[in-house]
Amino acid sequence: MIGDRGAWGWPGLESRLCRLLCGKAQPFRPGGQKEKNNKVFRLGSFPESRRLSAQQAAKPRYPSTVILCCASALVWLSASSVVAQVQGRPQLLSDVGIDQKLDGQVPLDLPFREETGRTVQLAEYFGEKPVVLALVYYECPMLCTQVLNGLLRSFQVLQFDVGKQFNVVTVSINPHEKANLARAKQEVYVGLYGRAGAAHGWHFLTGDENPIRRLAEAVGYRYAYDHETDQYAHASGVVVLTPQGRISKYFYGIQYPPRDLRLGLVEASANRIGSPSDQVLLFCYHYDPVTGKYGLVIANVMKLAALATVVGLGILLLVLFRRERYTALGKEGVRVDGHELRI
Repeated sequence: MIGDRGAWGWPGLESRLCRLLCGKAQPFRPGGQKEKNNKVFRLGSFPESRRLSAQQAAKPRYPSTVILCCASALVWLSASSVVAQVQGRPQLLSDVGIDQKLDGQVPLDLPFREETGRTVQLAEYFGEKPVVLALVYYECPMLCTQVLNGLLRSFQVLQFDVGKQFNVVTVSINPHEKANLARAKQEVYVGLYGRAGAAHGWHFLTGDENPIRRLAEAVGYRYAYDHETDQYAHASGVVVLTPQGRISKYFYGIQYPPRDLRLGLVEASANRIGSPSDQVLLFCYHYDPVTGKYGLVIANVMKLAALATVVGLGILLLVLFRRERYTALGKEGVRVDGHELRI
C-alpha cells in the first residue's frame, strides 16, 4: 500500500475516511518532500523521465483503498434500502394474489345486493349460461377500472353477446359501497358496450363482509385493506365459471385476448355455445393454468395438418380418376339406341 501504513492501513482507515469525507484530511501525495520554487518532485530513484512537476504533484491522489471503501459503503446503503423495502412489503402484500382452484365450487347461495338495491343470490345468474366473474371495488382509483376496461374491450370484439351466450357478474370487495355506486358503474359500462339486452346480463353487485370474503376465498382471490391509504391492495384478473358455478378458467392482468376469452366460454359451457371452428381451435389450443392463456399445441397442429394432407390427396386422386375415365369414354364412344355418342 502506498503511503503511511499508520494513516492508511486498516487500523486507521475508518477515522481517516471520516476526515476525508468531512474535508479535514490532507490529500495523499506520493513522493518525497516538495521543493520550493516549482522544482520537481524526486520520487526515490526514479529517472529524470519519470519526474513530476510541482503542479502535477499538487493534485490530490487518493489510494485505491479509499475508493473501494466508498463504493462498498454506497453498495451497502443501497442494499440496506432494498432490504428495508422488501421487509416492509409483506406486511400488506403477503395476503394479496390469486390462488387457482380449478373445478372448485362457488357457493351460489351467497346473498348480495344488485345495482337496483334488491337482495339476490348468486344462483340467479347461473344455471344456463357460463359466467365471467370480476372482483373489484367501484371507488378503486386505477386498477379495477383497468380490469373492467379490459373486459369491455374484449366483449366489444366477441361475437358472443352479454346476456345471450354468457353473463357477467361484477362484485365489489368493499362492504361499505352501496347500490348507487353499482348502478352508476353498470350504466357506464353497459352504455359503452352498446348491445341490446346487456343490462340483463352484466350485473354489478355489492354485499356485506362475510359473503364477499366467502366468495373471494372460493375462487382463490386474496386481497388486503390498507388503513393508511384507505384502499384495497388486490390482484387483477377474472374468473370464468360454468353454468353450475364451478371454476373453469382464470385470466390474469388487465387485458384479456378475445380469442382466449371466447374459447374459455366455449369450454365452460360444455360446448353448448360456439361453432365448429371453435372446436378446431380448441383442438389446436390448450389452456395453460400457469399463464392463464391458451397456447398452441404443436403436436395437434401436426396431426391436423397430416389429416388435411391425406384428405387433399384423396380428393386429388378422385378428381384425376374421374377425369381419366371420362377421357376414355370420350375416345371409345357410347352407343345409345344404335347411335354412337362421344363425350
